[in-house]
Amino acid sequence: MEYKKTSDTYISRSSTLERDYYTKKSIFKKEYKNIFQNDWICAGHISEFSQSGSFKVINNSNESALITKDNDGSINAFYNLCRHRGTRIKDEPCGKFKNNIRCNYHGWSYDLKGELISAPHMNKVEGFKNNDFPLHQIPLKIWEGFIFLNFNDEVNDFDNFFKPIQNKFRLWNIANLEIGNTIKYQIKCNWKLIIQNYSECYHCPIIHPRLSAIHNYLGGHNDLFSGPFLGGYMEFSDNKESITSSGNLCCPPISTLNEDSLNKVYYYSIFPNLLLSLHPDYVMYHLITPLKTDKTLISCGWLFSEGVVSSNKYDLSEAINFWDQTNKEDWYISEQSQLGINSKKYQPSPYSTQESLLAAFDRYYLKRINK
Repeated sequence: MEYKKTSDTYISRSSTLERDYYTKKSIFKKEYKNIFQNDWICAGHISEFSQSGSFKVINNSNESALITKDNDGSINAFYNLCRHRGTRIKDEPCGKFKNNIRCNYHGWSYDLKGELISAPHMNKVEGFKNNDFPLHQIPLKIWEGFIFLNFNDEVNDFDNFFKPIQNKFRLWNIANLEIGNTIKYQIKCNWKLIIQNYSECYHCPIIHPRLSAIHNYLGGHNDLFSGPFLGGYMEFSDNKESITSSGNLCCPPISTLNEDSLNKVYYYSIFPNLLLSLHPDYVMYHLITPLKTDKTLISCGWLFSEGVVSSNKYDLSEAINFWDQTNKEDWYISEQSQLGINSKKYQPSPYSTQESLLAAFDRYYLKRINK
């Protein structure tokens, strides 16, 4: 996006990160310790949990979270391990419990709130009480329909952290949107390259000619340009209504939007792993999970207004297929970046004035990893 809010001096003093930040295993381990197992990470959207018993597994290095919806409609998160001998309860990414959470090793069972309700052959063990062995809970918060977890036992204050954007996206009514599709990608590059690529359109005329026909890469404005929340908007070109294969709306616009929001697409990164793209007719998001220094799992989801998906009246593939292709273009060039950075000839170089958000991301990232 175009750089308009911070000074040229700030950019002129900013360069790309050193090679080690993309290649060194010790730094990758430090990222997990100081960021991914210490900060609030996004685990998905509440519309993924349509029924009681719905579950989703989120792996975070050596930790694993089991997120479930209970019979009261509440969403809870637990460490994905049985209290008996620590066996992982679920290894599939998502599904539905019939009634209770049951460990397949020795049959210990828990209700959907994590309370132990059955422990075969433990009744003769002196002093054993079910109440002493609930599943270990993980702090969970919901913001704009997105589920956030924190693996830090001394969890940071969520409301204070998200205060700068508490009501920023209320016009999109994201909590009441419904999931239309999800596509997962495994990319051979460092996770930071994905966020850095997302945060600029300097590359768009070359890498994304179809996207560049819908919005001009010079027609942007950043309104969040420091700290953990970064981004802004791009204005649509004449006669374009949304980012789809036709450039038209793929379904009716989100009814709560104002007129000004109908002429723009908004792109934001929410540190460390949520990329949020807000269109007039749908919301797209990317969840980023680092796997290795040079391997990243990305889950991309598309959210639509209530009833749009089930109506079968609209060709939502116009949005999904367009972004699937655009995503793949980004993944390819990000993998090429990783390959280049691996070279002994790579060295940091200055950011352009079209890359202000990358400089801002690096600055916050270095603050978090070196805290």
